[in-house]
Amino acid sequence: MMFGIPPSHQKLSKSSKHYSPEPLPFLRRSFTATMTARDDCGHHHDEYKRRKFYYHVMAAIITVVIVILFVIFLIYLILRPSKPSFTLQDISVYAFNISTATTTLTSNFQVTISSRNPNSRIGIYYDKLDVYATYHNQQITLPTMVPPAYQGHKDITVWSPYLYGTEVPVAPYLAVSLAEDETAGMVLVNVKAIGRVRWKVGTFVSTTYRLNVNCPAYITFGNRNNGVVVGPAVKYQLVEGCNVDV
Repeated sequence: MMFGIPPSHQKLSKSSKHYSPEPLPFLRRSFTATMTARDDCGHHHDEYKRRKFYYHVMAAIITVVIVILFVIFLIYLILRPSKPSFTLQDISVYAFNISTATTTLTSNFQVTISSRNPNSRIGIYYDKLDVYATYHNQQITLPTMVPPAYQGHKDITVWSPYLYGTEVPVAPYLAVSLAEDETAGMVLVNVKAIGRVRWKVGTFVSTTYRLNVNCPAYITFGNRNNGVVVGPAVKYQLVEGCNVDV
């Protein structure tokens, strides 16, 4: 016989078949907090591994880029590529007429430009080259594109493009200046070429570089003895060196 224990509690004794102890509230909260902490710890661990992987990938990419740039810089220091030299060999004048009334200029030339690669171990790719004529920095002909070319070590490349400009408007003061130059018997025309080049060392090819060429051409008028009459044109042998910027 049990004393001081209510009947309801007797039914829930440990010896009862239906005894199912309930966890205390503070134990249940502790267990839930522990599981949540474990989940958060696993999530942060995965995030750390992912960030570490990205860090290694970025470090590898940066290392490769630095190595490539260092190799390019080393090649440049060893080989020291020199810019090509350009020469304006001759210019044939088919038409050169200024109209002061309409301030327009009609011109027609054929120019011969040669380029020499001074490098003994570096080739040059001419990817694009546009040739045109200017007077006092104003363009007076349309640009003519010459064919792309590869220039080997110490090689020479020659182009002979035609340059046209029909009734090209010019500034009024330039029309007056040009008429005065014609009367004086000499006109300075600049033959320019702009384009892009690449350097080739072995199998390595560099990125493109902008090329600017400026060739002065002194054309004489009134005395054809200074030129050679070739059909309807007058050909002037110039062999003028050009300014080259790369």
